Amino acid sequence: MMAAPTMTGFWRSLPLLGLLTLAACQAPAPGPQATPSPRPQPRPEEAGASQAELRKARAERNRAANAAAAEALTKASLASNAQRDFYARAELALRDRGRLRRDRVPQDAPIDVETLTRNFVAIALRDEYGSGGMRATGGGGPAPLRRWGEPVRLQMEFGTVVDVAARRAYRVEVSQFAARLAGATGHPVSLAEGNGNFVVMVLSDDERRAIGPRLAQLVPGIPAQDIAVMQGLDPDNFCTVFAYSRGAEPVYSNAVALIRAELPPLLQTSCIHEELAQGMGLANDSPAARPSVFNDDEEFALLTRHDELLLQILYDPRLRPGMTQAEAEPIVRQIAGELLAQSI
Repeated sequence: MMAAPTMTGFWRSLPLLGLLTLAACQAPAPGPQATPSPRPQPRPEEAGASQAELRKARAERNRAANAAAAEALTKASLASNAQRDFYARAELALRDRGRLRRDRVPQDAPIDVETLTRNFVAIALRDEYGSGGMRATGGGGPAPLRRWGEPVRLQMEFGTVVDVAARRAYRVEVSQFAARLAGATGHPVSLAEGNGNFVVMVLSDDERRAIGPRLAQLVPGIPAQDIAVMQGLDPDNFCTVFAYSRGAEPVYSNAVALIRAELPPLLQTSCIHEELAQGMGLANDSPAARPSVFNDDEEFALLTRHDELLLQILYDPRLRPGMTQAEAEPIVRQIAGELLAQSI
């Protein structure tokens, strides 16, 4: 029997200010250490080629990528293969229990101004872990309001085990969800071909264990303990996101999300929704938040209207990064009232 899902995270002040959130579901103990798979090579530039040559080169790349994915799956460690089977069973078990709901506006979970205000404070203005990784009590320790200042450029990176069709599906889904985040926040969010500041990595268990050097490239100065968490991610954690700012500023400049390639489709989509939304600044989880993906109970798999309103509040210009709960809460309550009045 699968135990109740958990969500963890912690906040610390370092040369890069790190926020860690993990979406997790209890699973069996990890298997033996795996041999890392090789990282995919970057796509070469093809200046001056004809359309026919470009199509031929693209077809050859796709065949090579698919062959590499098939070989990687064949060579996958026992731990990776066991996790693929486990996560498929986990998704079925959650759905059989009425979890992983996909309704955006559930009729059995109405919200009002006080509910929305309370949930915003719990999710955007608190952290489950405090300085030094010590667990906070009472639903998390106080935290300043955090969000992005510059446009968010989502960049996809895939391990060898992900074939061409799966990569295309991921890009389409992330691009569509980026448009949804942009619509909810009013902040620019888009899928970029390169030079992204929010990197979404889809890796197998084997590939993740070798990701340290790439993480150091993506986020110069990333704390060694964050790399260790990513590389040693417990099998009971589906996905995770780290968001960073420069120095102690409460404005994000970089983020990295990791999604397990072994996940079945609905858990993959759930990870995209939760980790990308949390990476926008909704950093904590609350057991009282409903209907919401920001709750450890996994009742809702996808972003709800309630969650969209939280994002809309977070990026309202009347709020400023760095605000405390005392400063922000009255404004949040006013915004919540306005938004709910508009939806009547």
